[in-house]
Amino acid sequence: MKLKNVVPWGRNLQEYQKMFQLSQKDLQSEILGCGDGPSSFNFEAMQLGGNITSIDPIYQFTKDEIQQRIDETSSVVSQQLKQNQNDFVWKSIESVDKLINIRLTAMSNFIKDYDNGKKEGRYIH
Repeated sequence: MKLKNVVPWGRNLQEYQKMFQLSQKDLQSEILGCGDGPSSFNFEAMQLGGNITSIDPIYQFTKDEIQQRIDETSSVVSQQLKQNQNDFVWKSIESVDKLINIRLTAMSNFIKDYDNGKKEGRYIH
């Protein structure tokens, strides 16, 4: 896998809860996240006492390499979202700017947690 072929775009805990209908009880159980990428789900759930293991090929790269790729691609993704915002249904996230902020914040929180999470075995490639 080559990092230059990856377009990181992470989600947060609230998005995971809605997508997978995760209850508070679910978050207290062991969860395996496959293809989590640079999401903050693992970090946020762990803070609530969860036991999350995230698996993704992107975790073979260093924090700095992933951050660099986020920096390289996030403006392009943001621009494309703005150009195509009329093709989306804006119900749970009310605007393209809010979506971009949610995803950038999720990836920032992931980056802050990444090295510790790797040491703890929560991020596995």
